[in-house]
Amino acid sequence: MLEEIVRNAPVFLLVAARSFACIMSLPLFSSRTVPRKAKVALAGYIAYFAFPQLSLESGTYAAYASFISESGGFSADYIFLLIGEALIGLVIGFSVTLIFAAFSTAGQFFAFQMGFSASEVYDSMSEVENPLMGEYLNFIAMLMFLRAGGFLELFTDGLLASYRSLNVFSIIGHRDELLSFMLSGLTKLFQNALVIALPLMGTLFLINVCMGILAKAAPQMNLLAEGFPILILTSFMLLFLLLPQLCELFLGSFRTGFLGLQQLFVRLGGRIQ
Repeated sequence: MLEEIVRNAPVFLLVAARSFACIMSLPLFSSRTVPRKAKVALAGYIAYFAFPQLSLESGTYAAYASFISESGGFSADYIFLLIGEALIGLVIGFSVTLIFAAFSTAGQFFAFQMGFSASEVYDSMSEVENPLMGEYLNFIAMLMFLRAGGFLELFTDGLLASYRSLNVFSIIGHRDELLSFMLSGLTKLFQNALVIALPLMGTLFLINVCMGILAKAAPQMNLLAEGFPILILTSFMLLFLLLPQLCELFLGSFRTGFLGLQQLFVRLGGRIQ
């Protein structure tokens, strides 16, 4: 096997470029806390298992035969093939990142009404400052993703399936479909964020309205000092009650995201083997 990899090193490098770009753009794996050596090793393992299924004689990689000789030599256009393979990996990783971005955005929507708008923590997954509630939802979603075997499904039904369905030329020939996929992903991001945040936002809005009416009716009650504890306690109670439904929503978002990724493979490559 190692002799075959050495003999077809340009092909193996193309496979590894896609897997490495995907890992570098995935939540959790893209964090700086994960050693670079571990990322390179994981990309190499994925490429090692995917390489025997690919050939320059048939399949999606047959389109690269004119750029790579039988002796292992390659032309200057090979650099653009590497960039294109990395782009495919980035698209796969970016689609998963959009799913988790919806949970963080939902936390931003109702954190202001809770009184937690000024409390931000460092998100090690996205490496940005994230509101406290957005980080909480992200943490729960990542636990559900790991429990459901999300990364295993992503690598088997996502990344490995892309090797059998896509190549660089299918991306170039279907730029409109790829752009539509990106835009629809952003749309679903805000849609999912609103679905998660609306119960809390609506409840907190009604509480604020009631406190405003009471403050007008009886100013001596000093509801400003009592309002924040009421909002915080109510929000955490709702989060506790809605947690089972939120977990189901997280799992549904993962399934919808993977289904959209498979549909993208069909539109770009025409099949999923």
